[in-house]
Amino acid sequence: MKIKNVFILKDAVNDLKDGEFFYEQNEVGVGKYFWDSLIADIESLVIYAGIHNKNYSFYRMFAKRFPYAIYYEIKDKIAYVIAVLPMRRAPIWIRRKLKERS
Repeated sequence: MKIKNVFILKDAVNDLKDGEFFYEQNEVGVGKYFWDSLIADIESLVIYAGIHNKNYSFYRMFAKRFPYAIYYEIKDKIAYVIAVLPMRRAPIWIRRKLKERS
């Protein structure tokens, strides 16, 4: 599927900021690396959007370098990033977060 653009919704940006803060607290510089890595993964949706399995009614792409999943939906050839959530959280927590955003 050819995607025209990728938009990161405000809640997903906040998820990215939370992850960046978490990793930066553990080691200086890792937060920026987290941010850059996840943005690169999200940008790859221009090419790969739609090939991922659906989970909780959203497409789910796993980040390449961190234990995070990127949840998105496609409307009118645009990929909307709904959430960027840590995979180490309980599935019920992830399901609740995604339900709040649907």
